[in-house]
Amino acid sequence: MLTLALILIPLLAVTAILFSGSANARKIALVAAVLNIAASIGAIISECSGFSLNVLSNPNINLSLDLHYNGGISVVMLILSVIVTLAAVLSGSCPVGNEKLWYSSALLISAGAIGAFISTDLFFFFAFHELALIPTFLMIGILGRGDRKEIAWKITVYLAFGSIILLAGILMIANQLESFDMTKLKALEHHQNEIALLLIIGFGTLVSLFPFHSWAAPAYASAPAPVSMLHAGVLKKFGLYGLLVVGYKVVPDGLAHWLSLLLVLLLCNIIWVGLVTINQKRLDLMLGNSSVMHMGYIFLAVAALIDNGSSFATEAAVLLMFAHGISIAMSFSLADRIQSKTGSLELNQLGGLAKNAPNLAFLFGLVGMASIGLPGLANFAGEIMVFFSGFEGWDPADGLGALQITTIFAIWGVVISAVYMLRAFKNIFQGETVSRTDKVKPLSRKEKTPAILLGLILLIVGIYPNTILQFFN
Repeated sequence: MLTLALILIPLLAVTAILFSGSANARKIALVAAVLNIAASIGAIISECSGFSLNVLSNPNINLSLDLHYNGGISVVMLILSVIVTLAAVLSGSCPVGNEKLWYSSALLISAGAIGAFISTDLFFFFAFHELALIPTFLMIGILGRGDRKEIAWKITVYLAFGSIILLAGILMIANQLESFDMTKLKALEHHQNEIALLLIIGFGTLVSLFPFHSWAAPAYASAPAPVSMLHAGVLKKFGLYGLLVVGYKVVPDGLAHWLSLLLVLLLCNIIWVGLVTINQKRLDLMLGNSSVMHMGYIFLAVAALIDNGSSFATEAAVLLMFAHGISIAMSFSLADRIQSKTGSLELNQLGGLAKNAPNLAFLFGLVGMASIGLPGLANFAGEIMVFFSGFEGWDPADGLGALQITTIFAIWGVVISAVYMLRAFKNIFQGETVSRTDKVKPLSRKEKTPAILLGLILLIVGIYPNTILQFFN
């Protein structure tokens, strides 16, 4: 029952929020986030067998949940989900009168992501992800910044497009296997190439794989902080998770057929979107494009798994998914603090913020170094494993193959990351103070708590990556 509780706790908390006063919404959400961390620890330690309930006999569809069926990937994704959920509940400035929508939406996104990561039925694997998209659209459309209604429609169209294509692929898989049971997935006998292309486009759109990526940066820039943190940090990993636990199992030959295409697209994520990121003038748009860019590294690990069957490509991908989820959530949390204190995220309107808010400067510098890939922080461990996976089993006598050439070009993304992140830090925190920053106060204990939580995790996992990798043993 602990596995089922991981979904029930946030859903019951949402019900409690909707039927209680607005003043209690944050307290209920915070209690739910802490309880889900406790339930997660219990489920991981107990290695419970899971939960199953038959909801439809023909076709046979079950609400089946199992945390341990796929060799540790779900465990890591669950840990990421509950940590970012707690930080998201603690972050952001909820507009007065919108507390119920604000906190219930955060918990619904969390419940949907967790449900997708621990489902062992293809139908619910898909359905839980769709559940999480509904509050995402609502929060952007109602409480977002800028052209929020236009952006909400754009993200709706893009993600609906990806979801429909993904659903077609899932139905073709279930039809051939005559089952939605993910524990029985195996290589398909027919139409691998066609299904693989559907999965690449479907999952790729949800992950913001080039050229289906243009929805992501505006959505994250417009969204309230908890939504940006949960979607960019957690929910977007659903597509990568799906390629690892579904795609590679059922259409390995089909993915190999499209490998060259995948290598080109992921390199566009890293180099093309990286250059676009350098050109951004607003911090929120820079962070949104940065998130899209870094998805290319994780796709590179997936490509290594497809190409050479790398023995640690899956671990590399999952570790970087975890590290990126923590770092991008911390980045958006701090960006929200900068917005609330200065009234702007325009890089040319800020400066000297470190003088009056040194703790904010330190925390932003920490997450900035993590994003760049500084040794000793979690992102470095994931990125270096990804680069190594591209050369595993490579024989110099054979010359450089497509995967190795792509990996070499991808390393230049580290340089691109350093350019835009160091420039942003310089423009925001260094130099003389300006009118927007000369009266800013340091972060209060309440304001800095979520960033400290996430920053400590970046340090712990960076110094000792086996904190996460142990779940694959």
